[in-house]
Amino acid sequence: MSTRGYDLGILRAAFPAWSLFCSDAGVFYATRRGVHLRDADIDKGLRQTVSADDAEVFVSLLRDQTQLAVRS
Repeated sequence: MSTRGYDLGILRAAFPAWSLFCSDAGVFYATRRGVHLRDADIDKGLRQTVSADDAEVFVSLLRDQTQLAVRS
C-alpha cells in the first residue's frame, strides 16, 4: 500500500518489530509486535504505540524508538 508517496510494504520491511498501518484519515500508526513494555521501559522513553500525521515524522519516531530499545 502506498500512502502519500510512502510504500507501507517498504516501511514494514524496514521496521519488522512493529505492526504498521495508516488510517483512513491519513494518520500513520505503529505498535510493537509481541512486546509488552514495563513501566521502567516507558520511563526510559519507550512507547508501545507511536503515531504521526506525517510519514517523515513517523519514520523518525520509529528510528528513535529503535535506538532507545537498543540502549535499554
